[in-house]
Amino acid sequence: MIDAVSTAHALISNTLWLFFLILGLWGLVRAVQRQGVDGSYLGAMAIGQALFLVQGAMGVVLWASGLLSPLGRPAMHVLYGTFALIFMPFVYFIWLKSDDSNRAQWALALTTLFMFGIALRAIGTGV
Repeated sequence: MIDAVSTAHALISNTLWLFFLILGLWGLVRAVQRQGVDGSYLGAMAIGQALFLVQGAMGVVLWASGLLSPLGRPAMHVLYGTFALIFMPFVYFIWLKSDDSNRAQWALALTTLFMFGIALRAIGTGV
């Protein structure tokens, strides 16, 4: 079973970086077209956040099974994963205060592109 969780963890990590790259590019197109944030974009962001939650849960299972050590490079992996869970909700709810303007669309597009980078860095620090 742990092998299946490890394989799923690796597959979802590839899904995450690709998902956030596409989401960020879509957000940039929307921002350039002077569109504000809408339900479709927020829904896609929520799907991405849910994927990070699933990824984190699988990471906890792998850590609990002894496959991940909390010391060394895996600690950076955990840090990137934890940051990924906190950053997007912080930007939308605290910094933008649920704004749906074009300015917010720019901010969220750049946020999702940043999340793309975080996903790649997490992969790079994974075991």
